[in-house]
Amino acid sequence: MRISVDGYVAGPNGEEDWDLKSDEKLWQLIDELPDSSDTLLLGRKMAENFIPHFEGFAPDSPKITFAEKMVNIPKIIFTKTLDKPFGKNTSLAKGDLADEMAKLKNQNGKDILVYGGAGFVSSLIAGGHIDEFYFLVIPVMINKGMRIFDLLDQRQKLSLISATPYECGVTVLRYQLNKH
Repeated sequence: MRISVDGYVAGPNGEEDWDLKSDEKLWQLIDELPDSSDTLLLGRKMAENFIPHFEGFAPDSPKITFAEKMVNIPKIIFTKTLDKPFGKNTSLAKGDLADEMAKLKNQNGKDILVYGGAGFVSSLIAGGHIDEFYFLVIPVMINKGMRIFDLLDQRQKLSLISATPYECGVTVLRYQLNKH
């Protein structure tokens, strides 16, 4: 999750104009993360932009390989309003979040990757459904916007796995949720 130093993941209306361009090494991390996953989770609002964005990449785009990963990986859209999935390799999860997550986590397979959006990620964090976090900390303070920790009703302790600074100014903090 890209996050500002002051804890925002987007501006008040979802703006991401404060985000930095990734350097080559950070882009390599972003490109490799999906390789350990066989399922991608998206909230409905995020899916409405995410899916057409990656399905619309031109074949000669410099990031076509990443776009193809995003199109080809099975995606589950969490929704209360959609009746049918849209886009390639998508399905819907319409049930209770805790029940849907328990079913997914009990299946055999690789890691499950979550791309958002803010409301969906907030619900996953509040429910303790995320085992490992990658925070791409952008060196900017935006002062208002969308946050992902406001639904927490209790503390969740994390253990640092790694902290990696990149030339572009982004620091990637990788944490594991302490479950007890």
